[in-house]
Amino acid sequence: MTDKHLSSQFDAELSAISTRVLEMGGLVESQVGQAVYALTHLSHETAAQVLVAEERVNASEVEIDNELWIIIARRQPTARDLRLLIAISKAIANLERAGDEAARIARTVQRLIDTGVSTRLRLPLGDLAHESNLAVAQLRKALDAFARLDVEKALEVLKSDDQIDQEFEGLIRKLVTYMMEDPRTISASIDLVFVAKAIERVGDHAKNLAEAVIYVVKGTDVRHYSIDSVESKLR
Repeated sequence: MTDKHLSSQFDAELSAISTRVLEMGGLVESQVGQAVYALTHLSHETAAQVLVAEERVNASEVEIDNELWIIIARRQPTARDLRLLIAISKAIANLERAGDEAARIARTVQRLIDTGVSTRLRLPLGDLAHESNLAVAQLRKALDAFARLDVEKALEVLKSDDQIDQEFEGLIRKLVTYMMEDPRTISASIDLVFVAKAIERVGDHAKNLAEAVIYVVKGTDVRHYSIDSVESKLR
């Protein structure tokens, strides 16, 4: 009876900390979406809200991390339970970094607005919004895979990663063209290069989260493998 009671408590703790991760993920997803809205609508107010959210994301990471190590110390988990806790540690680190990228975009928006450059020059903000929508969709799908421990959905995230990379490369080419055609766009275009890279990194963090899901379920570390190699390992 005691063992069963302890097992039930442990299951409840795992469920609670997994829920906290998903809440943090929802906050980061919203933060990234707000950052791009701030960029495409040149909203200083929305950019400021993103920076406020960054503090909540950072606090969540610290709180979940503390809970995580308390559980590990108290329960000394093994096998899949230990893999889940390790994956949670990786997940919150990637979510916090994705939040950092959102904050980086927000600060760039504030700088563009404050200098007035953004209102005078034609810039490919719509293209950045498209790249961002792809990255946010990746993050949402990765979080869904984590919530369900769904390997197939995690694989979908890995397969879609190249699409964001291609969008990033296309944006860089377009920004280079803008700078060559109109030197007045150089400063703002360089800022947007870093924004595009920040969005691409959000997609990378979603991919890392999907890889963590595969690690939990299959016990296989698929980092640094091509998608074909990953699928081969999981057969």
